[in-house]
Amino acid sequence: MRSRAAEWFETKIRYEKTMEDGLQKKVTEAYVLDALSFTEAEETIISEMSSYISGEFTVTDIKKASYKEVFFSDNPRDDKWYKAKLQFIILDEKSGKEKLTAVNYLVQGNTFQNAVQNLETVMNTGMQDWKIASVTETTLMDVFEHDGTKHVSKPKEDDRPEYEDAAAQETAEASL
Repeated sequence: MRSRAAEWFETKIRYEKTMEDGLQKKVTEAYVLDALSFTEAEETIISEMSSYISGEFTVTDIKKASYKEVFFSDNPRDDKWYKAKLQFIILDEKSGKEKLTAVNYLVQGNTFQNAVQNLETVMNTGMQDWKIASVTETTLMDVFEHDGTKHVSKPKEDDRPEYEDAAAQETAEASL
C-alpha cells in the first residue's frame, strides 16, 4: 500500500460506450485526479481519457474532492474504490475533553473487507488514535495521479534568459 496526499478533483465524463452486446449506450463515468486547478483537472482528464475512448466525449462535471489522502493498493485485483470516513480522537487542551475530527480518505480494494483491511494496514503505522466511522463503495472508475514530467520542457542548448543576451550584446557594443 502507498498513500498520496494532494489536491484531488472528481470529474465526470459522458460518452458513447460499446456494450458487450455490441450496442452503443451513453454512459457517464466518474474519475478522481490530482491537479492544481480546475483547468489542469479538465486538461488531465481529457488527456488521460483520449487514449481509452474512441470518439467524442464531454467533461460534464469537475469539483474538488474532500479526500485528504488516497491509498493505492499494490494488488492488481483491487479494482474498486471505497470512501472511508475516519474519526481522529483529539484531546482538547483547554477543556480536557476528547474531540472527534472527521477526515475522508479514498482506499482501493476488491471487496469491502479488503478495503477495510487495506485502510487498517496504512492507518496502524501511525500513532494517533482513530476509528472508522463509515466505509462505502464508490462509483469511481479510476484515480489518476499527477505526472510532473508531462509539462516539463527540456531547455535547448542555446536557450538562455533574455537578460543574458542583452548583457552579452552590451558588452560587445562597449568593446567597439
